[in-house]
Amino acid sequence: MTLLRFLVACAAMIGGAALTLAQSAQTPPAESPRLAGYSSQSSPSERDWEKKFQAGIVPDNLRQNMQRLSARPHHVGSPYDRDNADWILSKFKEWGFDAHIETFQVLFPTPKERIVEMIEPAKFRAKLQEPVVAGDPTSNQTAEQLPTYNAYSIDGDVTAPLVYVNYGNREDYEQLDRLGISVKGAIVIARYGEGWRGIKPKVAAEHQAIGCIIYSDPKDDGFFNGDDYPKGGWRPREGVQRGSVMDTDYPGDPLTPGVGATADAKRLDIKDAKTITRIPVLPISYADALPLLSALQGPVAPEAWRGALPITYHVGPGPAKVHLKVTSNWDLKPVNDVIATMRGSDAPEQWVIRGNHYDAWVNGADDPISGMVTVLEEARVLGELHKQGWNPKRTIILCAWDGEEPGLLGSTEWVETHRAELQKRAVAYINSDSNGRGFFHAGGSHDLQRLINDVTLDIQDPEKHISVQQRARLQRIARAPNAEERAEIRKSSEVRINALGDGSDYAPFIDHAGVSALNIGYGGEDDADSYHSIYDDFSWYTRFMDTDFSYGRALAQTGGTAIMRLADADVIPYEYNAEAETIGRYVKELEKLLKDKQDEITERNLELKEGVFTATADPRKTSVPPPAKPIPPFMNFAPLKNGAEAIKKSAERYQVAFARWQAGGTDLPAPAAAVLNAELIQIQRVFLTDKGLPERPWFKHQVYAPGAYTGYGAKPIAAVREYMDQEKWNEADAQIPVVGQVLENVAAAIGKAADDLDQALGKEQ
Repeated sequence: MTLLRFLVACAAMIGGAALTLAQSAQTPPAESPRLAGYSSQSSPSERDWEKKFQAGIVPDNLRQNMQRLSARPHHVGSPYDRDNADWILSKFKEWGFDAHIETFQVLFPTPKERIVEMIEPAKFRAKLQEPVVAGDPTSNQTAEQLPTYNAYSIDGDVTAPLVYVNYGNREDYEQLDRLGISVKGAIVIARYGEGWRGIKPKVAAEHQAIGCIIYSDPKDDGFFNGDDYPKGGWRPREGVQRGSVMDTDYPGDPLTPGVGATADAKRLDIKDAKTITRIPVLPISYADALPLLSALQGPVAPEAWRGALPITYHVGPGPAKVHLKVTSNWDLKPVNDVIATMRGSDAPEQWVIRGNHYDAWVNGADDPISGMVTVLEEARVLGELHKQGWNPKRTIILCAWDGEEPGLLGSTEWVETHRAELQKRAVAYINSDSNGRGFFHAGGSHDLQRLINDVTLDIQDPEKHISVQQRARLQRIARAPNAEERAEIRKSSEVRINALGDGSDYAPFIDHAGVSALNIGYGGEDDADSYHSIYDDFSWYTRFMDTDFSYGRALAQTGGTAIMRLADADVIPYEYNAEAETIGRYVKELEKLLKDKQDEITERNLELKEGVFTATADPRKTSVPPPAKPIPPFMNFAPLKNGAEAIKKSAERYQVAFARWQAGGTDLPAPAAAVLNAELIQIQRVFLTDKGLPERPWFKHQVYAPGAYTGYGAKPIAAVREYMDQEKWNEADAQIPVVGQVLENVAAAIGKAADDLDQALGKEQ
């Protein structure tokens, strides 16, 4: 049992033990509490409409829609991808939305030639093909399937010795340095996991490797975890994970950074696109990887590097020598975003946006159709409520994105095209992607943390029959690494949401346009993984994932309720205390990082001075001691601390005024509410700077951003943190006052909203 499965099991046991108590705690009072952002008059009506919405979600509709959308491969530019777009458009229109397709022309390479072969010490040629599985009705659609490849790998034809680099992250190359092993002029083989796939060729190229192979080790997503497909749900021996290896300078079309990829857009030459890899890359199965890894000699791999294949893992280099060739068709392809609008009655100029992508690497039942069908069901029920007399105050925009898999193509181009409108009008963007069985999880901007906690208190877990918020909180308690963190979680009534990095369609909204965002879904109890393979299809999903679509229903209830609550609120229910607490925590983490680095390097240099050096890996090989490093200097974090404290004070002032209004019995005057809401919408934009991050200017947000070497993972206050991670202390120190000023500006904007709300309440009284 892996640690994750152990923790999930613990959470389940705690959930079961706490069931009676939790059910009692969740029993609603005779009069439901007033919703945040609603007057005493509007709150009861909103609750009634939300209950009707939640009751209207039908799991069988999710099943039927998934079967239809995942019936054939539907990658970018394929016939069935366009067919799905047209079908989704017809459904939105059928349900009463004003809908259209918006098309962009993007660079999307598809493979022309792929070779991985060992030429020494023995001959072996990789199959690079996933086989048909008996009993799986769609794995045989070979003529329509994209081959196994990594999109945006540069073309290349290289032959070189092979070196095993574990997961291929920066820390792994530090270990190789300690072993005295260089990858210069070599082809590296890395296993999937522990970081985004695009980082692996990026770091390899930085260490002067000339090619990269990425394989799926069964320890990570194969038989080590459970029976493989078709007996079980785990990746079979010849299963391959496709995926983009686009660099993280910016998402979207590589040829049109910062502007929409319309037909007449000015485009870069392919050679000038920064997000295409510098070395050729291909993914392979562990069946194809086994002969390559078996032929390696050199040091025995460190224990943490060893997977589940029946071999002794060696690092190399050689004697295995490998030939790697990749060539692609570098074509422009259409991406077709389906955009559906329900116009608001009172504030149509304000937009609440919900989205999920529908393109896939192959059939994509889990990723992304399990999430897309929930958005469709939300649309159907919202349309039904509209016919019954419900009218949202704000405009609701539902988006079915194309081209997410290669690099957030559809969403990024749409945001870049409409950025000015979005910054003027967008209230929030709510995203989902794949969905499974288990615990609710959310990431987002922390001004929406209270909102999503309130919403999930009203959604019942289909198995435990407590709120999904309560079950998520119990899981957090079970997974806490120590007693201190468990106590902190128990003390708070809210579940803290994660920061957003990259990896799905929320990124252009929060990172580039400064739109408050959430990414929501369920999972953690899925005993399966066929990510980005031909086996992620309807047959596999309905056997091993959310088999009865009960958690699909929960996601539709969650997403739709959040949409309604934002669209109908008298005062948009942003809450800034959680944002202030989070930013304060990020600043403390930076201070701790500096101290830890100072202590680590001091101790390391002392060991080197005293001649103490612990060899690692193969004791027969002399390890090379690392060079001494300069101790990190003092850094003045005062501007960040002052900015975080200013936000905390403004957030407290705003919350006092907000609570004062909520405690009252009347509405805000309409003109005052309109002015306040317009101000609130702009607060998240204040986190942006025109120049963006120092070396990645597309990313404008100064608190939320993905790391340049984490991809999916967030790197909060990246302008400072990225330089600290690279031990560029002077550059990091120079960014502190820049970000500190941004925080001061945010505090002033929140304070202005608090003053205006106080003034409106004073006039009212």
